[in-house]
Amino acid sequence: MLMHSVKDIRELFISELKDEAFTIDKTGQKTIEVIGANFLATEPSIFGTPSKEYIDAEIKWYESGSTNINDIHGVDKQPPAAWQYASDPYGNINSNYGHLVFSDKYYSQYERALEELWENPDSRRAQMIYNRPSIWTEFDENGKSDFICTNAQTFYIRDGVLMMVSQMRSNDVVFGYKNDYAWAQHLMDRLVDDYNSLAYVHGKDPIEKGMLTWQVMNLHVYERHFDLVK
Repeated sequence: MLMHSVKDIRELFISELKDEAFTIDKTGQKTIEVIGANFLATEPSIFGTPSKEYIDAEIKWYESGSTNINDIHGVDKQPPAAWQYASDPYGNINSNYGHLVFSDKYYSQYERALEELWENPDSRRAQMIYNRPSIWTEFDENGKSDFICTNAQTFYIRDGVLMMVSQMRSNDVVFGYKNDYAWAQHLMDRLVDDYNSLAYVHGKDPIEKGMLTWQVMNLHVYERHFDLVK
């Protein structure tokens, strides 16, 4: 099966910008969008440079399970503008990904996926679901604007290799992809480590980390970032 690469996606956006193939978003801003994007996520960025400092802070916040954006940097620094836009006036959001996959409230999905892969490596059920039907009443409660961007992530073990498919409802090429890619890689690393710890104890073969497939219902770049599309 032929899969698109990050390079293919990059070249597509460059071409769309050159052709001025714009849509207009709800704020009146020009946007380039690709509907139904599907590619191998082999690079940490499509455009721009990832911020290791911010990525480390966001992953630590995800791991904490806090659903308040003021806990990303604590009192030292304001949270990013995108999170401020998404939160209610007190900083509360829906999209702490660690909370969604680790917490008892959402059925300890990480542990269940790990258990599923351990008991049945050929399974197609090792999935962590981020979005939910109730988001329709939760995304704008108390002034929020946070309709969770990740739909689900599914994990497979084939020939001793862990593979992952990340399915996104919406993904900003510049900021969203870089940070979501880092979180996906973090989860893959953790799953490999946890599986191999069990394998060591029980005398089973270890697994290796494999490919990450990125599927996005709407992959887009905003006009304010057109200068990065090059």
